[in-house]
Amino acid sequence: RRLGLSQKQARPLLRDDLFAVLDRMTERPKDIRDRALLLVGFATAMRRSELVALEVEDIERVERGLLVNVRRSKTDQDGRGRQIALPFGRTRHCPVKALNDWLTFSQVRSGRIFRGMNRHGQMLPDGITSEAVSLILKARLLIANYDPGCFSGHSLRAGFVTSAIQARASTLKVR
Repeated sequence: RRLGLSQKQARPLLRDDLFAVLDRMTERPKDIRDRALLLVGFATAMRRSELVALEVEDIERVERGLLVNVRRSKTDQDGRGRQIALPFGRTRHCPVKALNDWLTFSQVRSGRIFRGMNRHGQMLPDGITSEAVSLILKARLLIANYDPGCFSGHSLRAGFVTSAIQARASTLKVR
């Protein structure tokens, strides 16, 4: 049995914490991929398995951003799918721009969007795994001086939900 935090013990990665992580990234190939991965994962609140299964064919460009087709999920075993709207961001950390930047840079035209990369920044033909999402997040947190042991791959999804609740609560207080 692996030791580590369960999803219930892991801290959510809040919006400001995510931005602090993103601010440490450059324009190296892995940074471009990881920026898109983290922003899309956060902004869509997808499970890791849904995020790594995304294919170029699942993305539809619309006037206000993107529509993301999730073909199958833990709660949709019949594979009916669902669409998630991914609007343009209002900050410099826009998930739509980050995804477009990755697709332009990587030249991925079909199949899995998020591909593995070797230590030299060269893209591999296979998509990343759910476990890789967790490892990427933890590595990025460490670079940004966060304790990666407090977070898990579920922290992106939990962070979106928690940030949305906090934003709604602060909006209600202002009125």
